Amino acid sequence: MVILGLNAFHGDASAAIFVDGQLIAAAEEERFTRVKHTAGFPAAALRYCLAAAAVEPRHLDIIAVARRRRARLLQKAWRALRMPGAALNRTQAWREFGTVAEQVAAALDVDPASLRAEVRHVEHHVAHIASAFFVSPFDRAALLSLDGFGDFASGMWGLGEGSRLQIWGDVGFPHSLGLAYTGVTQHLGFRKYGDEYKVMGLAAYGRPTRLDDFRRLIRMRDGLGYTLDLRYFRHHRGGGAPMTWAAGEPQLSTICSDELERLFGPTREPGAAIEDRHADLASSLQRRTEEVAIQQWNALHRLVTQRTSRATDALAYAGGVAYNCVANGRVFDTTPFKRFYAPPAAGDAGLAVGAAAYVWHHDLQRPRSFVMDHAYWGPSYDDRALCRAIESRRDALQRDGCRIQRLDHDDELCRWTAARIAEGAIVGWFQGRGEWGARALGNRSILVDPRRADMKDVLNQRIKLREPFRPFAPSVLEEAASDYFDRSDSSPFMLMTYRVRDDKRAVIPAPTHVDGTARVQTVSRATNPRYWRLIDAFGALTGVPVLLNTSFNENEPVVDTPEQALDCFLRTRMDVLALGPFAIERPSRRDDAS
Repeated sequence: MVILGLNAFHGDASAAIFVDGQLIAAAEEERFTRVKHTAGFPAAALRYCLAAAAVEPRHLDIIAVARRRRARLLQKAWRALRMPGAALNRTQAWREFGTVAEQVAAALDVDPASLRAEVRHVEHHVAHIASAFFVSPFDRAALLSLDGFGDFASGMWGLGEGSRLQIWGDVGFPHSLGLAYTGVTQHLGFRKYGDEYKVMGLAAYGRPTRLDDFRRLIRMRDGLGYTLDLRYFRHHRGGGAPMTWAAGEPQLSTICSDELERLFGPTREPGAAIEDRHADLASSLQRRTEEVAIQQWNALHRLVTQRTSRATDALAYAGGVAYNCVANGRVFDTTPFKRFYAPPAAGDAGLAVGAAAYVWHHDLQRPRSFVMDHAYWGPSYDDRALCRAIESRRDALQRDGCRIQRLDHDDELCRWTAARIAEGAIVGWFQGRGEWGARALGNRSILVDPRRADMKDVLNQRIKLREPFRPFAPSVLEEAASDYFDRSDSSPFMLMTYRVRDDKRAVIPAPTHVDGTARVQTVSRATNPRYWRLIDAFGALTGVPVLLNTSFNENEPVVDTPEQALDCFLRTRMDVLALGPFAIERPSRRDDAS
């Protein structure tokens, strides 16, 4: 059976395809449109998925869509009377969902009558929870989803057992931990959709001096519920806080009311200087977010025990808030949970996987046989495609005086690249299938030496051009994680922040944040043998089996094609590009590195 999962007409539009319960491919539309967080319909992503699975459109059995119009219908109707402008915006989106089969047919350039697939709708947070539990290694786990809003809810919790989900509760509109974080992110001058991670990085530079204010702003109730002090928000009034969803980059209007400025001072303009009070606000917001998450995790653990008379030590977690790796890093020290799983696409892109997995397992009651233990579900390119890309950029490479050589053996490629990194080169690493989710995890990465304290500034000046308070991340061999960090727990998707050991902070200063933490990726030989070999080769050369890893891009979505990788290499001051087996090196590299 073939199931196509879709997240459509929302930010981070995406598609995923399962064949007989096995994930074959998954991709975000942004990788094809080259517009971050692309909304609208994921036409290019679904075309890729069908091609990767070698599936003809007529062989699709089910199209699973992560939106359910009937969810919380009474609440939606009541709010529509109070917020007619917002209701009109949602009604327009719902009309699009009514034509999903037609839009799939149009994307695939086939007659809609030729599609025999049944369209099934899965509630937003149910799809989030399914995206974590059904691809996790857990047979039984507590379930939690937290984000902004979807289908009129901002959170949901329950229990997963085998092929069944039990949904026990939710947090409904207008209360939302994720939306509160987004609103304060806007107040701090970061107004683009998806900018919350910047505030998480800034928080380490401040002190939680306004924590008491945030405790009043976001108030916990008994159990897992919480409420917002709605005086400080406007998303529940009049026209709400509408988001453009039809196509392109999502645009979200201002969430917080003027009361927030009266409480915290004037809104920072984008690009304006960051003051101590901004860092303190970020720190206070982050600390309150952690408090709420920790209370929810503990309450959920108790609830599972109370309801089933049997505890669980496993937590499956998804939703946009699950990208808050600083909070995630505290789960083992502050709760009874010993096992944790969040998928690589924890946010709304992951809804495509969740919707399809929910239909296969929960609706159809098919047994589980798939575990997502890696994130490499995007496009790959054979040597012929790589050669064509290089040939298409031959003139530009020659103008730069680039040397091109082919290193066919993995060990040779990895030793050569490791030596370049150890010499101070900035290396673009383009290998295998692209990553699913927001993180570059060793197939579409820019890599540098973590031992050089200046590498963060070098990267920002020469490639990334981003805010100096944002940290970079380390990739470490999973076998060596406990040698460098305070925990050895697996973090394959870079969704956990751990403390760098005191004796290692001077060893890997470049990816160590100002507060002594790092957003860690543990690299497994089983799931990414080539990247593991590269880090191992660097470790053999330097004694440090760690690389600084950042996404292969320059203020754009992560590169997807070899042509995009070459273009990014050519327009930046990158030193080396390892494009599959092809090693491309600028002649000025050693002079620049010194």
